[in-house]
Amino acid sequence: MTRAVHVPARHESANAHVSGRAIYLDDMPEPPGLLHAALVLSPHARARIVSIDLSAARALPGVVAVAAGDIPGVNDIAPIRTGEPLLAAGEADYVGHPVAAVAAPTLDAARAAAALVRVEYEALPALLDLDAAYEAGARVAPDQQVGRGDVPAALAGAPLRLSGEVRCGGQDHFYLEGQIAIAIPGEDRDMLVYSSTQHPTEAQHGVAHVLGLPFAAVTVEVRRMGGAFGGKESQATIIAAIAALLAHHAGKPVKLRLPREVDMEATGKRHPFRVRWEAGFDGDGRIAGLDMEFAADCGNVADLSPAVVSRALCHADNCYFIPATRFRGVLVKTNTVSNTAFRGFGAPQGMLAIEAVMDEIARHLGKPIEVVRAANHYGAAPRNITPYGQEVEDSLIEEAMAHLDAKANLAAWRAEIDAFNARSPVIRKGLATMPIKFGVSFNLTTLNQAGALVHVYTDGSVHLNHGGTEMGQGLFVKVAQVVADAFGIPLDHVRVSATSTAKVPNTSPTAASSGSDLNGMAALIAAKEIRGRMAGVVAAHFDAAVEEVVFAEGRVSVGNRSLSFSEAAHMAWQQRVPLSATGFYKTPKIHFDMAKSEGRPFYYYTYGAAAAEVAVDTLSGAVWVLRAEIVGDCGRSLNPAIDIGQIEGAFVQGMGWLTCEELKWDANGRLATRGPSTYKIPGSRDVPPVLNVHLLDKPNAEETVLRSKAVGEPPLMLAISVWLAIRDAIAGLPGAGPVKLDAPATPERVLAAVAARREDRARG
Repeated sequence: MTRAVHVPARHESANAHVSGRAIYLDDMPEPPGLLHAALVLSPHARARIVSIDLSAARALPGVVAVAAGDIPGVNDIAPIRTGEPLLAAGEADYVGHPVAAVAAPTLDAARAAAALVRVEYEALPALLDLDAAYEAGARVAPDQQVGRGDVPAALAGAPLRLSGEVRCGGQDHFYLEGQIAIAIPGEDRDMLVYSSTQHPTEAQHGVAHVLGLPFAAVTVEVRRMGGAFGGKESQATIIAAIAALLAHHAGKPVKLRLPREVDMEATGKRHPFRVRWEAGFDGDGRIAGLDMEFAADCGNVADLSPAVVSRALCHADNCYFIPATRFRGVLVKTNTVSNTAFRGFGAPQGMLAIEAVMDEIARHLGKPIEVVRAANHYGAAPRNITPYGQEVEDSLIEEAMAHLDAKANLAAWRAEIDAFNARSPVIRKGLATMPIKFGVSFNLTTLNQAGALVHVYTDGSVHLNHGGTEMGQGLFVKVAQVVADAFGIPLDHVRVSATSTAKVPNTSPTAASSGSDLNGMAALIAAKEIRGRMAGVVAAHFDAAVEEVVFAEGRVSVGNRSLSFSEAAHMAWQQRVPLSATGFYKTPKIHFDMAKSEGRPFYYYTYGAAAAEVAVDTLSGAVWVLRAEIVGDCGRSLNPAIDIGQIEGAFVQGMGWLTCEELKWDANGRLATRGPSTYKIPGSRDVPPVLNVHLLDKPNAEETVLRSKAVGEPPLMLAISVWLAIRDAIAGLPGAGPVKLDAPATPERVLAAVAARREDRARG
């Protein structure tokens, strides 16, 4: 029997993407009277707003609406806490903070009017440095802690102790399609907003709050995004709400699209972290106690930072059982743009930290890091409980590493690199592996729910709508495959429509790698409901039991008697049997006490392993990633082609975070890296020439949709193998002591690490 799932299928918009026919928001036909919007941004990192003079902007011919504080509802679009204004109120807290917005018939006119807005500021002292803000006690939210056991006693009783510090920088999402929204006012103050958002419901709520409307008066719709990576989870709400505010004042449609420079300056990024640690361990590398402090640069407001730090603390164990742990999270406030969700959502920072610890312990003991890791792996009870109290029931760590070794022959690979280094004093190669254990589900239990709407028409075609958003990751085709498989029909008989708060309400964000898990299951539940009704009709027609009815190959059969799917649908309609159903799914088993940081926040774990080879030029600091071997755990993959693409993309994006994507601010707090000329993302030539992805075809132990597993975020952490490989190359140079290398490992940092290594040798 041919199935629509567990097989490669092209992205549902593949033809439209490659032909240029895919319609993004900026491609939509402009509604009559559309106005274009521009923002007025603060030039100060911190300043009191003394006055705002809008008269010159309003006097410019064609200007229709100017907004600066005249908000009919509540000036607050905070996703978790409160006190996060849409437009700066009283004080501007970072360079790029939106203070006012202008709408005019053309974009040039809007920008000209924005330049005429006169804002008088009183500059105030600003905190621009993570360390200074930490010492000053500046916080956006209370500290967090995850842990167990007597850490001081474990450290004191350990035969060996090490301590250190590692830092990792932020990262801009650099989606191809920038932040954009189109707001169209309707009757009775209704507002329709087309938004490039991962979270239509949050955008709906933000617009409603700002305009003082009930949620039902606001509809948010999104057909597709040109990339998001977390940057359109909470940040898109700001853009949608400003567009809606201007549309409300003007009584006309308004489009707000941020140019790249403004987008990078005004919207949040991945959180930079500073991690300080102390570990106590024995001669085998087994850790008895670990104390880690994660100081996160959250920017000017909380945004999603409490959840990001919580996930970092819940992933700082990675694959390792540590009897006594204290993982502390400090949410530091700086006068920079508010940092936000980014692929991995804190887990990359947590995993980078523990792997730095493992690397230091292994080099201190003179053992391969894989040996030290294995000594600490989660295993049988009692070594299977995480610091937050969840049992690791389905560990595939050893299996993933064994699969990697079988595919890559790590010993032979290491021998090749050692032989190269023996004859190459300048270009040095490094090799490193990276295992991952990534928890899948939102830490906030409430968000682990989804709805779907399925219609079957009398010609056998199927309409599918659900709460997930398509940002290029292939969610729509995966959920369509699930529905097609449930009905036993070809995939091209299922049509997916734009995500809309008017069709499926109260949606969760498409984030936390849960898009397929949640929406796929909701759609499957709806499809099964309709299939059951149709089976009853067909069973009665053939005078058979319902259990005998089979949906396959586009037909509905009982033994050797059958109808086409369309005939069965038409027959059900004739008998007045409903062919429409909603499906609702909530993830089972999970619970988490945010105050105590304990419980079962994750439905299951997904695993993986990678090995990466790099070459480092010790004279220039340049790094080349030459080869990567990746093992991905996707359970029973719904679509291997899509999943492999996600793994490849996530790995390369992780490489960018760890090697070349560096955010720089000047002394006044202005972002200096505001476009592709100054901010370096990986290009096609940065992709490893040898990049092989191998899937573990192992069904999920939990009852997920067709036993699949999440794929969006976990592979990004596998790129930590690249950073570790760079450290390995530098550690191979003559010298002593730890490798002093933070992330991103830019040429400047690589050269500094090489120089420090040589200085250690000279002192030694």
